[in-house]
Amino acid sequence: MKISNHISLIAALVAGVWSADDGWITEHWDAIIVGAGPAGIIVASRLSEAGLKTLLLEGGAGLSYGVTGGDLDSRRPDWLKGTKLTRVDVPGLYKSIFSDGGNLLCGPETKVYGGCTIGGNSAINAGLFFEPPASDWDKYFPPEWNSTNMDAAIKRLYSVQPSTEVTSQDGKFYLQSGYEAAKRWLVDGLGYKNVKFNEQADDKTKVFGRPVFDYANGQRGGPVTTYLQTALQRSNFRLQSGVRVVRVERRGDTATGVTALVNGVETTISVTAAGRVVLSGGAISSPSILMHSGIGPAETLSRVSAAGKLSKNLQSSDWIISNSIGAGLFDNPNTFIVLEGDSIQSYTHSYASPPQNDAALYLNARSGPYTFASETSVFWNTITHDDGSVVGVQGTIDSAGFADFNSGKCITLNVYGTSGLLSTGSVVHDDNLIPGPSDNLYYSNPRDAQDIAKFIYDIFQGLPAAGLTPKNIPQTATQAEIEKYITTPSTYARGSVNHYTSSCRLGSCVDVNTVVKGTKNIHVVDGSIVAALTVNPQFAIMAVAERASELILAMRAATGQTGAGQTGGSGDSPKKTRHA
Repeated sequence: MKISNHISLIAALVAGVWSADDGWITEHWDAIIVGAGPAGIIVASRLSEAGLKTLLLEGGAGLSYGVTGGDLDSRRPDWLKGTKLTRVDVPGLYKSIFSDGGNLLCGPETKVYGGCTIGGNSAINAGLFFEPPASDWDKYFPPEWNSTNMDAAIKRLYSVQPSTEVTSQDGKFYLQSGYEAAKRWLVDGLGYKNVKFNEQADDKTKVFGRPVFDYANGQRGGPVTTYLQTALQRSNFRLQSGVRVVRVERRGDTATGVTALVNGVETTISVTAAGRVVLSGGAISSPSILMHSGIGPAETLSRVSAAGKLSKNLQSSDWIISNSIGAGLFDNPNTFIVLEGDSIQSYTHSYASPPQNDAALYLNARSGPYTFASETSVFWNTITHDDGSVVGVQGTIDSAGFADFNSGKCITLNVYGTSGLLSTGSVVHDDNLIPGPSDNLYYSNPRDAQDIAKFIYDIFQGLPAAGLTPKNIPQTATQAEIEKYITTPSTYARGSVNHYTSSCRLGSCVDVNTVVKGTKNIHVVDGSIVAALTVNPQFAIMAVAERASELILAMRAATGQTGAGQTGGSGDSPKKTRHA
């Protein structure tokens, strides 16, 4: 199917042509994937490729990329009219989602910022796409997921979703004053190496370079533009958006299907006798769905039961008690540091009124500043402790100032703590059983703040020679003063990066095949099973989805199950995207 035809089909769907088609509800599926984000799309694509009759459910009803069809003009500025693009497709417009998420963001069903749309967070983030160092897989994952066992999955990912640091189709780099200043500061001044990150993925000590993205042809990439387009051509695959799964239905340790809100009504969709349910809703939502399915900490299950949110067929004797569900939640603690310098030329992407030349460059040649999401450089270092443990620290530099500091000479440095941090929280529910992160997520272990403060202190020593002045933290601040600053909540400090991971860890919450412990056919495949990484998590989440798909198919093969199950058959459902 050509892309142009695909757009027409989905546009017809949004217009209501297929609104009466609800036969998918009564069918039995070999695999139900919950969440059309970067992991869920890949798992659904790979399972359908293997012949499984696969249903991919997305809770969000809003459309994202232009290729998802619908009313494009309602999802873009006027200067994109006449194209097949929405603001999601244009990398330079990604920050507009922070101020007005429209129908792209999750609603009141969760307490965190996240994408509830086709593509999930991959449709709303910056598209940074860094391969983790092999040491991340070897240190923080079970042996079945070490770097050797991940190699084939990573190669498959690259074959479908390439990475690039050259986003502009004219081959030029734009908005480079911040990059050049950072290079003088870190490479020339402090001895960092200038590297190409995905070509030297294992080196994360004193390295500097350009950001790497998952873009293609000057537009946002991601699994919607790659894996999903292939899956949509298969007769045994169906994507249904606007269907929010509230729990997994099960008989003892075996999932029989899911209950979801379809047009506001709780509706049960079934799997075949050999079918599987895969939760891919993210590190906040997937543990919450498990808890609403009678799987999780006893105290939480009691609250969910008292609120009448568990299946009426589920007795307390059927509860699966697991304190690992929702435990170990991780996010990178963030600090914004605004830097000012005479050599800097700030640039803020305008949603409605980009400079005429920049708009023309993008529209006519997919070139210029709008081909990337404002990050101009990235750098890493590591801190080794006396016990041999290693902590990763990262800096990312943006093309503009932030908050109180927005002169034309400002850029913003984001400082993260990454792998090896000791602070974690958990997924908790408020009085209305809405899930979110616990309050102790950041800096609950004091060593983390000490490490990040040391990183900032060390790099600050090179700022004067580079002609850069920090605006919100004095360049002469002591390490202790920096530590106090970054741990005190403010506009600039103790912030969330929304890189939530680790809330259903391999080996404790799920087994090495991603099966939820205590169950036979419920899987979790998303950021929940990804350990805290040295790099931004999207690449790893997609690679994990590739590996998990391989393991799920191997489990089926080991029991003599290949292709579609016995109930419903393969190919009974037409290949369309529908919206409930």
